[in-house]
Amino acid sequence: MYLITVFGNLLIILAVSSDSHLHTPMYFFLSNLSFVDICFTSTTIPKMLQNIRTQSKVLTYEDCITQMYFFILFAVLDMFLLTVMAYDRFVAICHPLHYTVIMSPQLCGLLVLMSWMMIVSLFYCTCLGVYFSSAATHSSHSSAIASVMYTVVTPMLNPFIYSLRNKDIKRALERIIRKGGIKVLSVLGLKNYP
Repeated sequence: MYLITVFGNLLIILAVSSDSHLHTPMYFFLSNLSFVDICFTSTTIPKMLQNIRTQSKVLTYEDCITQMYFFILFAVLDMFLLTVMAYDRFVAICHPLHYTVIMSPQLCGLLVLMSWMMIVSLFYCTCLGVYFSSAATHSSHSSAIASVMYTVVTPMLNPFIYSLRNKDIKRALERIIRKGGIKVLSVLGLKNYP
């Protein structure tokens, strides 16, 4: 699942950066969300995989503090980006003629601050619910499953949810694959590269 998360999000970043048609605020935010999702999962999953492989649950205090710092940092960045993306879509749908005027950095910042508490409470209530319920039931298995759900599964599904159903992203990925296929064929001498 970790490799799917990294590969899917890297594909989105590659598609957005390589296709000039995707150089819009929506895709800019989407590629940043993909980058943050890679970083978010990379703060915990490699250590978790190492612990599973070695059957060890040892984590030093310094490693724990560092991991928690980056986990919270990337979780908050994720929330900010999702908020900005929601605002961007709201303006594009409700005020399409004024979109370029309204999408100013000052107004985006104001809306991010207004929606900050709603998104923080949604994310942290879920996290707190997991930890409080696990403290009440003393079930490490159920808390591990819940933790994997919001640290692994959600970032893995984001590329599918936000991009792969999008026609513009599909076209950009098809162009990348076609260009890559032409280059491979020309290297093999099977087709002349234009």
